[in-house]
Amino acid sequence: MSQERTNVATFKGNPITLVGPEIKVGDKAPDFTVNLNLVTDASLADYAGKVKLISVVPSLDTGVCDAQTRRFNEEAANLGDNVVILTVSVDLPFAQARWCGAAGVDKVVTLSDYKSKSFGQAYGVLIKELQLDMRAIFVIDTNDTVQYVEYLSEMTNAPDFEKAIAAVKNLL
Repeated sequence: MSQERTNVATFKGNPITLVGPEIKVGDKAPDFTVNLNLVTDASLADYAGKVKLISVVPSLDTGVCDAQTRRFNEEAANLGDNVVILTVSVDLPFAQARWCGAAGVDKVVTLSDYKSKSFGQAYGVLIKELQLDMRAIFVIDTNDTVQYVEYLSEMTNAPDFEKAIAAVKNLL
């Protein structure tokens, strides 16, 4: 049975339960299986040797998630080829592709956690009540060690973009 964490986050002020462990700086990044598209899986190993910024959003079709993903797409242009920005949500892969096309987002990789919620459970961001992934940021170095973590305490708040980007630049 997965660990459940209560009293750590809210959605519009209402308490929510997060499923999975709290990941901390210095931890080995947990593996996961998500969907790159409907038939192709992706895992942590697919991004081996790169600095990874993982931006977790509940759904790309909401204002804060939209802004968060657009911001990291803009930042990606200045970070070089040794960095990959992954946006994880439980949106279906074709909804992610539609959103990226409409938004002109072409530098972040969208990954869908819809099928098994593997990422959400491994990184402690699966919201039990909503079956969505809670907004969070993880920066993982080329050796798959977690170097930066931000779990938001309120789902509707935006992450600290500057700190996350600084954590990535620190690894280059």
